[in-house]
Amino acid sequence: MIPPDKCTAVIRGLREAFGVTEFEDIGALTKGQTSSLVYRIVVRKTPFLLKIITRTYDRQTLIRLDACMKAGAQAGLAPRVWYSNLEDRVFITDFVEETAFPLAEALVRVPATLRTLHALPPFPRVPDHFNTSCLFLLHQGPALDGFLQSFQAANILPKGESEELLAVYGHLAAVYSQHDPEMVSSHNDLFKPDNMLFDGQRLWLVDWEAAFLNDRYADLAVVANLLVTNEAEERVFLHEYFGQKPDDYQMARFFLMRQLAHVFYTMGFLLMASADEPVNQSERAPDARDFQRRMWAGEVNLSEKHMKAVYGRVHWEQLLENARQGRFKESLKIVAGRKSTQSSQTTPAA
Repeated sequence: MIPPDKCTAVIRGLREAFGVTEFEDIGALTKGQTSSLVYRIVVRKTPFLLKIITRTYDRQTLIRLDACMKAGAQAGLAPRVWYSNLEDRVFITDFVEETAFPLAEALVRVPATLRTLHALPPFPRVPDHFNTSCLFLLHQGPALDGFLQSFQAANILPKGESEELLAVYGHLAAVYSQHDPEMVSSHNDLFKPDNMLFDGQRLWLVDWEAAFLNDRYADLAVVANLLVTNEAEERVFLHEYFGQKPDDYQMARFFLMRQLAHVFYTMGFLLMASADEPVNQSERAPDARDFQRRMWAGEVNLSEKHMKAVYGRVHWEQLLENARQGRFKESLKIVAGRKSTQSSQTTPAA
């Protein structure tokens, strides 16, 4: 089951972690969107998770992954790390026995977990072009230019829709400042429910490859786009995160980041879906709330090409609905006003 060229590395890990050279049982885990090889192994009658990273990462990325994962484990946010070898790209951690995670409970538990995560000592930063979160869309440079040009050249959406999408994105980028003092240790890959495991008592975050220092609202936004369905739930979600009633600025910034996430996943997934064949523009997107429920329940497989297109369309339809609300303009105004105030405070007097 383990590739022959990885057996020596795995044996080395078993020996260093547990003083043994073989496991009692092994089973491949296929749930989740990951290119890594993941197994449930049993050593001395105890289950553990064995992960072999197959994706090509440079050493600095692996060092960051290892550091962030261990920081999460020390804080009780990630499973205990028993073994990590960056050269072999082999990791062994505790295995989490999952149970059902009701949406109503997640609405409270997840933001509380994010509050703990974001309070950790600062994770390393990454180059702008490596930013795999929706904040990528705010970092001007060749990587962003190439991404936007690729999307426009693909002609995935009708001309009018594409123009509206880019106009909404332009408004967001113009007022949302990534330089505000909101940078915190972030997971950055929580749009996938598979990376949040609930054992009936505690919530665990896994798959830390994308962890780095980022705007706190990035994690909040992608999780909210899985869990939150109305403004009342937004307030519950943010109250659990901030520990108090959110103010107008926090609500506005949160709302805008959710829209930036919609833009990011609209473009990214429609672009991926169109790589081999045109996206069916006449196909109606599923109801957003129903799709949200199915996504949380693990019924959506984003590795399927067609589902990538569906996922992109769901984000696009939700973005359209939200951007046409008066709240969108009001949120832009609130955040732009705070940005102007901060700029005037930091500009030296003449």
